[in-house]
Amino acid sequence: MKIFCIGRNYADHAKELKNDLPEEPMIFMKPSTALVIDGKPFYHPAFSEKIHHELEIVLKISKNGKHISPEFASGYYEEVGLGIDFTARDLQEKLKGKGHPWELAKAFDQSAILGDFIPKTETDLSGIEIKLLKNGEVQQQGNSRDMIFDFDTLIVYISKFFTLQKGDLIYTGTPPGVSKVEIGDALEGFLGERKLLHCEVK
Repeated sequence: MKIFCIGRNYADHAKELKNDLPEEPMIFMKPSTALVIDGKPFYHPAFSEKIHHELEIVLKISKNGKHISPEFASGYYEEVGLGIDFTARDLQEKLKGKGHPWELAKAFDQSAILGDFIPKTETDLSGIEIKLLKNGEVQQQGNSRDMIFDFDTLIVYISKFFTLQKGDLIYTGTPPGVSKVEIGDALEGFLGERKLLHCEVK
């Protein structure tokens, strides 16, 4: 199982971090040890003082594929869900400043929270509303129609370089509103009106 993540896929999020907009999808990966499921807590790592939450729509790949054509891309996932890409922002800034890869800031243990999934037929794929509540207050809110690269484009692009396999996950990018988490915070993710994710920070 592979975890693919997309950076800067919402223009407003790129702007809030003062980053240029990408001309093609920005791909990075997380190992399986990053995954946290079943509502288990996120334990704040000691190596960072600035862990940011990033709520994302997650696609679960339903069959194997390589060099997938655009007209077939939508057939490679049957479910959509929510996840949180945790980022050690202070560490990421240091790594970027040195021109180093981001793995230490993005792929550390427990950095990929995964909530529940629903069949894609139960939502409007052309405009999926998502929001994240932190301690009961809306912190992030966005719509999939604001993505720079849509779901099918991401599947086509990733499959040029990697064989997609059943069970792989694609974290599709985060809308604006990312913020620092503290021990004791409660995070809740909603897809439309459905609560699909809950995570306590410990």
